[in-house]
Amino acid sequence: MSEMPKIGDKAPGFEAETYGGEKIKLSDYEGKSIVALYFYPKDNTPGCTKEACSMRDGMDELEKLGIQVLGVSTDGIVAHENFRNKYDLNFPLLSDKSKDIITAYGVESDYGSARRITFLIDKSGIIQHVWNKVSTASHSDEVREKVVELGL
Repeated sequence: MSEMPKIGDKAPGFEAETYGGEKIKLSDYEGKSIVALYFYPKDNTPGCTKEACSMRDGMDELEKLGIQVLGVSTDGIVAHENFRNKYDLNFPLLSDKSKDIITAYGVESDYGSARRITFLIDKSGIIQHVWNKVSTASHSDEVREKVVELGL
């Protein structure tokens, strides 16, 4: 397993597929958005659903601060699309079946899925904060408050 990047490190780049065949690269957001890159174990499980719905419900406030939310798990595109539609999620979910992204970020669990960890990446691509412990019901608030605190 790779070592997890730390605050001050350049965030590992990646490209991943989302619904509709769209490819998203971390570099797409450099110079444009702060990225809340959150890893989660599995679509449609209680904690992951709470976390995704928290991000969905807080999206207006996050967008006002220039934050782009990206969710990553090892689930496939179809599972992501079903999860997104079921809960009306308003941000991209990235499929990492190859585990390239979770390996690059050192967040693979003992079960082969992603651990619940979020990286806050500034517009320059530098990691500004890491949540190793996430409050699933209020994670969007945690992200918003940290961006304000750091003055990003």
